[in-house]
Amino acid sequence: MAASEVPVRTSPIAGQLAGLPATVDGAKIVVGKPDAPRTAQVLVDPKCGHCARFEEAGGESLLKLAVAGQVKIEYLLASFLDRGGASGSVKAVNALRASADAGKFAEFHAAVFASQPKGKFTDELLLKIADRVPGLRGAEFDAAVKDQKYKGWVAEAEKGFEATGAQATPMVLVEGAPVGSKDGSLFDAGAFARALEGVGIGAAA
Repeated sequence: MAASEVPVRTSPIAGQLAGLPATVDGAKIVVGKPDAPRTAQVLVDPKCGHCARFEEAGGESLLKLAVAGQVKIEYLLASFLDRGGASGSVKAVNALRASADAGKFAEFHAAVFASQPKGKFTDELLLKIADRVPGLRGAEFDAAVKDQKYKGWVAEAEKGFEATGAQATPMVLVEGAPVGSKDGSLFDAGAFARALEGVGIGAAA
């Protein structure tokens, strides 16, 4: 399927995500207010189908808590599905890193997963997705995508993911322990919000 034929979507909470700060911290991208009391690690690969399901459900619940200042999210962006360039995960993670420089990471991250193609991520598709994020497209961002400016960082991010010992994605870690994996609540927004409450993040914190 050509990029022009792939449905491009944004997050239902894109307006809230627009004001959410994101900073690059080594191999991680940290989303949320610096003084948030708790931290959650999110391990995802842009081409992972289960990750797209998570981002639509539990991931959105987590981002709402970040918007509310209750948690910071450390994204470890994996690209292990891109063996031989088959999935375009490396291209997608590179574009996500570029979006952080543009101050648009949270919005673009949500749009990338919402627009996950059946085929692979291409430069054309990633730029088409970026069109849906106000203020993201520009000469600097477009060049970073096409030239894979952050390919070295992408490799470091993959190493950071591997260093956690995780064998699959998606995974959410709070103080090193997985949340929502065993009971499947990662894929249900309400259930995952309750799972986070169980580890002191959210309404019951």
